[in-house]
Parts: sequence; structure tokens; C-alpha cells
Amino acid sequence: MANQCAVCGKKPAVGNSIEIRGKAKYLGGVGTKVTGITRRRFKPNLQNIRVELPSGEHKQLRVCTQCIRSGVVRKVVKQKPFALPTVK
Repeated sequence: MANQCAVCGKKPAVGNSIEIRGKAKYLGGVGTKVTGITRRRFKPNLQNIRVELPSGEHKQLRVCTQCIRSGVVRKVVKQKPFALPTVK
């Protein structure tokens, strides 16, 4: 799918966008009123990244940011980290 995480399967969810006017009572107003409710979509934050698979191959996947941050997938290291030469 185009808008779905390749790892966890997260996809767009639907919900409501609530329009409110007025000032809350605890702030000294007469209370808030709902003036409109419309449907909306919550889209996952997908990133195109190169992933190192357990088999050792590299592949480009669309992965949500939660999978990247939690360490479910591992990004490909483009270059070997710098190491100081050993002294003999």
C-alpha cells in the first residue's frame, strides 16, 4: 500500500476535527461551545529509508517514525565509522 508502514502496518485513521469558540469557565468565561464537527484523517509519519534486513541485504522501505525510533528497523550505515589508527 502507498500510505502504510512496511513494518507495523500503520495506516491512516479517521477522526473528528472539532471547532470550538468561547472562553472556558475556569478562565472567567461563560463556557465553550462546539460550532462544528468535520471528519478528518490522521496520517502516519512515513519516511523512505534504506533498511538493513536480518539476512544482510539492503532495501528501501516506507517506515513510520515510531518503528525507526524504537529500533525495530536498522538504518543502513553509509560509511564505516572513523577509527583512530592503533599505535604499535
